[in-house]
Amino acid sequence: MLNDWQNLTRDFSAATRDLRAGAPEVMKEFSDIARAALKAGALDTKTKELVALAISVAIRCDPCIGFHAEAAVKQGATREELLETMGMAIYMGTGPTVMYAAAALEAYDQFAARAKAAAA
Repeated sequence: MLNDWQNLTRDFSAATRDLRAGAPEVMKEFSDIARAALKAGALDTKTKELVALAISVAIRCDPCIGFHAEAAVKQGATREELLETMGMAIYMGTGPTVMYAAAALEAYDQFAARAKAAAA
């Protein structure tokens, strides 16, 4: 087992309680954003939790994975839906890396050209 997700989310819930006590206005606004984002609209709440879970994987946030996996279960997500969602997370984790690698190459080429021109 990689993590005990139930204990991880419990421990982070306790830590965020301390954060809420220390920064109540900011944390209230964060909670308001979460409620607004998860409210069913064109997408239902289950789909939104699956999107949040995919983003959690892509940004490598263990506590986020725990909280959104639990919420996806509570919203009735199936294992098959989760696996398709993870396919998208894998795809998007790879795709942006390719795009940023192309940007890094372009940046290098521009700086190298300027250095070459300055040296001439």
